[in-house]
Amino acid sequence: MNILLSNDDGYRAPGLSALVDAVSDFGEVTVIAPDQDRSGTSHSLTLTVPVRVEQIANGYFVCSGTPTDCVHLGITGLMPQEPDMIISGINNAGNLGDDVLYSGTVGAAMEGRFLDLPSIAVSLAGDDPVYFDTAGNVVRELLEKLLKTPLSAGTILNINVPDVPRDQIQGWDATRLGGRGRALPTIKAVDPVGKDIYWVGAAGAELDAGPGTDFYAIARGCVSITPLTADMTDRSRLSELDKWLGGAPK
Repeated sequence: MNILLSNDDGYRAPGLSALVDAVSDFGEVTVIAPDQDRSGTSHSLTLTVPVRVEQIANGYFVCSGTPTDCVHLGITGLMPQEPDMIISGINNAGNLGDDVLYSGTVGAAMEGRFLDLPSIAVSLAGDDPVYFDTAGNVVRELLEKLLKTPLSAGTILNINVPDVPRDQIQGWDATRLGGRGRALPTIKAVDPVGKDIYWVGAAGAELDAGPGTDFYAIARGCVSITPLTADMTDRSRLSELDKWLGGAPK
């Protein structure tokens, strides 16, 4: 396989190194990663300024843009051969519930949805996590299974791994996204020249975290695997909207 790796924590992140170690014997591995932490960039592309790429001594391509830029460049010409699959991570925190709306890790995987094999976003869920080898081992096991029994093209898998040693993982769960409450208030401060500045508040508390959710799986010590789709159409609302539009002016 030709595997493209990226992340949103930047090319120096320990999770990226662990991911390279985990998958390097599955095929040709190319790393295209941001030059700095790009967490929270979601599925954004850089369109108003040039994107610069430099190959460094270890072979990584370091990109001035977003995680999605990294994958987009790889798919559309930076790599001599189109990758078979994208793996993004290992993120230095969980991407659970509403986190996927903001996650650059997930955004990078989303950009690989056109490829023949599933795109994977993998995150190590914990505060200041350390067991990146556990997440790497989970990715290896998943790749072995995918090679034996492939999932359909266009599948996007959001994987969250508990921050524990591998022998303490309690199982693997197919999950849906849970939900958080409203984010904490914005933090206002003043910069050294007296101007107001603002820090985005922390993510909201878990609200929808019951059985079947990604939050629940992690709380039980299980790997959470959630299938995602780039089609954001709310099909359950189409009929309601159609009836509502029935009274609209022609």
